[in-house]
Amino acid sequence: LSNFTSTTYFVLDGLGVDEDLQEIFFLVFLLLYMLTLSANLSIMIITISDTSLHTPMYLFLGNLAFLDICYSSVVIPKMIADLISQKKMISFYGCMLQIYFFHSLGGTEVILFSVMSYDRYVAIAHPLRYSTIMKNNVCIGLAVCSWVLGFSHGLLHCIMTAKLPFCGPNIVKHFFCDIKPMLNLACTDVSFNLRLLFIVTGTLAISTLSLTILSYIFISKFLIKIKTSQGRRRALSTCSGHFTVVTLQYGTAIFTYMRPSTKDSLNQDRAAAIMFSVITPALNPILYTLRNKDMKKALKKLIK
Repeated sequence: LSNFTSTTYFVLDGLGVDEDLQEIFFLVFLLLYMLTLSANLSIMIITISDTSLHTPMYLFLGNLAFLDICYSSVVIPKMIADLISQKKMISFYGCMLQIYFFHSLGGTEVILFSVMSYDRYVAIAHPLRYSTIMKNNVCIGLAVCSWVLGFSHGLLHCIMTAKLPFCGPNIVKHFFCDIKPMLNLACTDVSFNLRLLFIVTGTLAISTLSLTILSYIFISKFLIKIKTSQGRRRALSTCSGHFTVVTLQYGTAIFTYMRPSTKDSLNQDRAAAIMFSVITPALNPILYTLRNKDMKKALKKLIK
């Protein structure tokens, strides 16, 4: 990589907040990070320890909890450390690793959302055949495919960004290394990289979102056929948390990566990045557990 760049480190611009507010933001984000770690770790422990939760739905939920722990850990520790540090530096290799893991884990998560929506469709539309369709080897295969495709997506962006020449300035207008702020620092034409970002990330986001929406369209058809209100509520309770998370994640991702890169858009991207790297991982376990009777029952059992 040293053949392509003369820059050995970058300076992160941070959140762009006043110095008087940095300590407050430090405490807020530290608490959110601790909430993310404890809540998602609790979900992993519950789904592993309680045999009644050894079902496809909770296998995917456990994967999502682990993803959220890793996803937030790529960004938040460095961000909160920079809030109380004068030197907000990150090495060239550290920057490339942030890009790789951030986009790998993000890609894995959106694919997993589609898999989870398909799982809910099978559970509601074909309850008697559910265990036959969603067998253990099928579920493990879907989970592994999500991880492999997600990390292939991240590797492509990491390699294409690392090959660019960076000869200065080296101030990243963000609180972590992301592709669009990095492309603004490259001292070469980056139109191909921007097209690649738009096409590859756009295809991944739109295709997985389309599959998720399609699953919910079919789910809604079967919900209409359920005659009792109690049955409809029970079916909706298994989908509402997932639908809320999907809306938040896709909304912010499309807003960030499907727009042209400008000075103003980069400032807006910082706010959007806080949503899907800090807020969403903390909200996921809350949305999934508060609306789920089985999880609440297993949590009480574990506490006792």
